[in-house]
Amino acid sequence: MQSHAWSGPGRRAFGGLGAARILVASDAVAARLTLQTLLEKSGYLVDTAVSPTAAMEKIESCAYDMVLCASCNEDHDACRRLFAVAEAQDHRPATATLTISSELSESHGDELFIEPVDVPLLLTQITDRLAERAYGRSQASAARRARLSGGAAA
Repeated sequence: MQSHAWSGPGRRAFGGLGAARILVASDAVAARLTLQTLLEKSGYLVDTAVSPTAAMEKIESCAYDMVLCASCNEDHDACRRLFAVAEAQDHRPATATLTISSELSESHGDELFIEPVDVPLLLTQITDRLAERAYGRSQASAARRARLSGGAAA
């Protein structure tokens, strides 16, 4: 595991300089490892959890810029509960669900064939979601500074 600059026990200065930290939660091992590798190669700091429930504990101990839930079943309730926990955090990380369709994979004996995804599009969507959340945070921070300074421009 890489070492990172943290402020406080298990937390880094949110919004500070550096790579975005993403938590990937998925009970599908292949999906979790593939996403982890893809995101790390793209410059993100990635933590993983074996399930949305396991990810809830990690959210409590570390500040993430994004929580990505990759689900291969039709029941997205666990992802929704995970996102509710994420949204309750002070830093409110971006959230996204990646649905892994069982229709896209075919099993042939010991081999598993998975239809490829448009990787550049996936990375663009993740980056856009992170940027939207960062912009919203900066707007909220500017509004807070304006209120604290008595309405004067910050």
